[in-house]
Amino acid sequence: MTYVVTDNCIKCKYMDCVEVCPVDCFYEGENMLVIHPDECIDCGVCEPECPAEAIKPDTEPNLESWLKLNADYAKSWPNITQKKDAPGDAKEWDGVTGKLEAHFSANPGTGD
Repeated sequence: MTYVVTDNCIKCKYMDCVEVCPVDCFYEGENMLVIHPDECIDCGVCEPECPAEAIKPDTEPNLESWLKLNADYAKSWPNITQKKDAPGDAKEWDGVTGKLEAHFSANPGTGD
């Protein structure tokens, strides 16, 4: 099992999860984070820290595409180990549906 970041992180990009991760397995994109599945130790401390509830265990149904997206982008986005401020409009995007198709950016973030 591993944890994956899902669509509600897009444009919310809260980073409370980064701060508690004991193995620094988060990677930063321009408008979301991903978890490297080979680095995640399945401890689960990140899941309850996410204000947007965007982190899920990969054992939940229908997360295969998110597991692939996390694995793919963790290879090219920079590692992030320190919490930064969320975007100013993060609360407005929390819970919006269809963000992957309409707002996902493949561009990397800045990392640490």
